[in-house]
Amino acid sequence: MSGGNSITKSTSSLFIFIFLFVSIQAARPPFACDQKNRAFRNFPFCQTNLPIGDRVRDLIGRLTLQEKVKLLGNNAAAVPRLGIKGYEWWSEALHGVSNVGPGTKFGGEFPGATSFPQVITTAASFNASLWEEIGRVVSDEARAMYNGEMGGLTYWSPNVNIFRDPRWGRGQETPGEDPVVAALYAERYVRGLQGNEDGDSLKVAACCKHYTAYDLDNWGGVDRFHFNAKVTKQDIEDTFDVPFRSCVKQGKVASIMCSYNQVNGIPTCADPQLLRKTIRGGWGLNGYIVSDCDSVGVFYDTQHYTSTPEEAAAAAIKAGLDLDCGPFLSQHTENAVHIGILKEAAIDTNLANTVAVQMRLGMFDGEPSAQQYGHLGPRDVCSPAHQELAVEAARQGIVLLKNHGPALPLSPRRHRTVAVIGPNSDVTVTMIGNYAGVACGYTSPLQGISKYAKTIHEKGCGDVACSDDKLFAGAVNAARQADATVLVMGLDQSIEAEFRDRTGLLLPGFQQELISEVSKASRGPVVLVLMSGGPVDVTFANNDPRIGAIVWAGYPGQGGGAAIADVLFGAHNPGGKLPMTWYPQEYLNNLPMTTMDMRSNLAKGYPGRTYRFYKGPLVYPFGHGLSYTKFITTIFEAPKTLAIPIDGRHTYNSSTISNKSIRVTHAKCSKISVQIHVDVKNVGPKDGSHTLLVFSKPPVDIWVPHKQLVAFQKVYVPARSKQRVAINIHVCKYLSVVDRAGVRRIPIGEHSIHIGDAKHSLSLQASVLGVIKS
Repeated sequence: MSGGNSITKSTSSLFIFIFLFVSIQAARPPFACDQKNRAFRNFPFCQTNLPIGDRVRDLIGRLTLQEKVKLLGNNAAAVPRLGIKGYEWWSEALHGVSNVGPGTKFGGEFPGATSFPQVITTAASFNASLWEEIGRVVSDEARAMYNGEMGGLTYWSPNVNIFRDPRWGRGQETPGEDPVVAALYAERYVRGLQGNEDGDSLKVAACCKHYTAYDLDNWGGVDRFHFNAKVTKQDIEDTFDVPFRSCVKQGKVASIMCSYNQVNGIPTCADPQLLRKTIRGGWGLNGYIVSDCDSVGVFYDTQHYTSTPEEAAAAAIKAGLDLDCGPFLSQHTENAVHIGILKEAAIDTNLANTVAVQMRLGMFDGEPSAQQYGHLGPRDVCSPAHQELAVEAARQGIVLLKNHGPALPLSPRRHRTVAVIGPNSDVTVTMIGNYAGVACGYTSPLQGISKYAKTIHEKGCGDVACSDDKLFAGAVNAARQADATVLVMGLDQSIEAEFRDRTGLLLPGFQQELISEVSKASRGPVVLVLMSGGPVDVTFANNDPRIGAIVWAGYPGQGGGAAIADVLFGAHNPGGKLPMTWYPQEYLNNLPMTTMDMRSNLAKGYPGRTYRFYKGPLVYPFGHGLSYTKFITTIFEAPKTLAIPIDGRHTYNSSTISNKSIRVTHAKCSKISVQIHVDVKNVGPKDGSHTLLVFSKPPVDIWVPHKQLVAFQKVYVPARSKQRVAINIHVCKYLSVVDRAGVRRIPIGEHSIHIGDAKHSLSLQASVLGVIKS
């Protein structure tokens, strides 16, 4: 017996040894500062007890000029004599770890990663805590893949550009048209990714892109490589820069990406006013600035901004560009130094920013498995909890646009057979949109609905282009047989995508005809489900009494079909709201994508852009979204007047107070906020979540928005009950407006606050030395 135990113990020890040996062999080797190598581990830049600034200076001081320039591109070269490996900076994580960039690949123990809904869908949840939680999950999976040598640690996400024009092919990647929503999305998603709220270390390094005024890819013969966005100071300050400022100041992002386009005649990646003065100087970026891929080459070769490649390299580095996605800087910077148009010290300054981020990521701290996130591995990717969060995100982002009757929710008892029709009815990859990776698995709309009812499936169109009516007969016949009909229509990446802007807002091809024919034939309720990133003019369906309900699902991610079915059959009460305005096709009649102006110009027939500046006909407004229950909102308590104290350094003069407004820089902003107590009553039969959208209408002036979102909050209210919510509004940040000179001001006078049907008048007054000045 004792001998048997001895053999068992020996065998166990052997198995443990083999397991540890295999684990050690499989673990990612250190990027730098290998503690097992005496030649490298004693470098000062490897000493974790030293400040990062000292470590960075030590490393850069050891590099030759030739070594430095090879670190300026995304495919940074190794420095073998210092024990530093090569590194690929370009990875993407827009809504899940993606293999779009060369820094990440799938295979082996990492066949896929959780693919969340496209950003425009997640934005429709108006749930900031959800945005942060998705970021946290994505960074768990990113770290796990890094540990498994399948990914990097620098992720060029999120895209926080404003969805200015409904035709933009990349609008799907953004949080929508509102600067406040985009700003908070940027802050919270970045926090989730980076995990650096309480310190300087980084879980992964996020990147807010594309700075700035970038929202045209390829329209009307103009592409992003040649486009000069002519933008006023007013629009830069109160629209285009807002998300990026929040990303840096509140989100503490580790990187900003400059865009392909020019802004007012200067390439963004060569503009020191934008990069060095605003991003780094004004906002205090603690991180690096990277170009969109080949942007430096583009402004030399395509825009002809400089005469020589060396001048282009020097212009970019002097402007504040730290890293080039592409080979241009690595190829031409050394010669720029040799011919005397760039100092090596400028390269050192910029390299310090990239190296510091790598050190904050722990890449110079030796063995990765011994670090904070070294335990993450394959079991942390595509976990059941992560996949369920992807479905829940889709549920929260789905928007109920119309519900006449009501046609929804469907009943498994009464609607036992459902005709599922349309080119998007059984899709999988379509649901994850662009900048996606390889999903863990899919649930298509057909599969999701099949869990609730027997289905009859007909595509009706061969694809979303729907170029003919050859498949209509089968779809019509299916609708005649079923107890209910669900049409899953819309767009995909063949219609809207990077470098593919739309030409119009109507459904492609014969889709409208298919919907109408099927609706006429259906013997049960008809539900239209739309997949798209941008808005679609479905006025015909909204006005058709035979179409009982319309649902927008965006691109709902890998589990989108399950989420759609849960909403259709009432397992989830929809609470999403549109993060962008849905315009009629006629809106485009006098609206070139190349015209950047946000504000309308009625004399020229220019309608203005987004709900803030456009007041014409709509299909659905920004913030629209219905529920299966009814909410009543009332304002319980709110101040009627608020004094705006002037900073003691400024006197009551025309520069401080002019045109009945106060310069924000002259007010004591830290002390000015408004708290509004709101009662939300659910008077309907179903529990549900309601999004409180708080709008302000400033005192009338020709340059202020018609209204602007100043706060939003998601609140869950059980059926037949009430919740009281406190909403805080920072006056300087949210009740201010921007004048034509680009100066942010607080209008004095009556501000009308709107929360649903509830209204409140708030009077803002200037206070100088305790005396109110109106």
